Amino acid sequence: MDMHLAGKVAVVTGASKGIGLAVTRALVAEEVRVAAGARTTSDELAALSADGTVVPVLGDLSAPDGPAALVDEAVRTFGAIDVLVNNVGAVTPRLDGFLAIDDAEWERTLAINFLTAVRATRAALPHLLERAPSTIVTVCSVNSFLPDPTVVDYSAAKAALANLSKSLSKEFGPRGVRVNTVSPGPVETALWLGDQGVAATLAGPGGREPEAIAKEAVAGTATGRFTRPDEVADVVVLLAGGRAGNVTGSDVVIDGGLVTTL
Repeated sequence: MDMHLAGKVAVVTGASKGIGLAVTRALVAEEVRVAAGARTTSDELAALSADGTVVPVLGDLSAPDGPAALVDEAVRTFGAIDVLVNNVGAVTPRLDGFLAIDDAEWERTLAINFLTAVRATRAALPHLLERAPSTIVTVCSVNSFLPDPTVVDYSAAKAALANLSKSLSKEFGPRGVRVNTVSPGPVETALWLGDQGVAATLAGPGGREPEAIAKEAVAGTATGRFTRPDEVADVVVLLAGGRAGNVTGSDVVIDGGLVTTL
């Protein structure tokens, strides 16, 4: 299905692995040129950049000037921006509870999960307005509305991100920029399943196996499995493209039925 994205330019944050890499691949399949922001590259991202369709832009996106540098490089390279995908994020399970999280840890969490998107959006919006109709798609999380004490700072940051996106949709929708979010549950990436991922971290203190923790994480879903990164990417691309041209201010949940509330 043609998503009406051919010839467009996208900026993707956190593009070297996981959901960001899958989004970059999916955009390339739709003939989109991509400025792929990441701290470091990966073999997979390097392979995508071989023909110049994807340009990796390496830097610390959690630094105050990191997102603007990515946007500036995208405009220098491709001349415009039509799509911004705010994807970068990180989570640290808080095994010792809320009282053990100091200001420095809160600031780190908010910087990578919230302020990076704020700064990328602020830098990209003038260019998106010039190219309207254009789009912003932000990868949020079910934790934005599903509080979890083990990721309390991450949940708070994602809730702020969801609220920001809704507000932006109201301000910039009339000017041709659609703003939507995608909220995954547990996704089959290193963030959850890597050697230092959520499952391994939660398993450590009790001497349990990470596989058991992972199985418990999706035990309450209807599908009984983790979401694949490419499944999230497909939703992102749909929202970014013209076929969803009247969808704005929306949040699409992809969690295998984990959240059961209406």
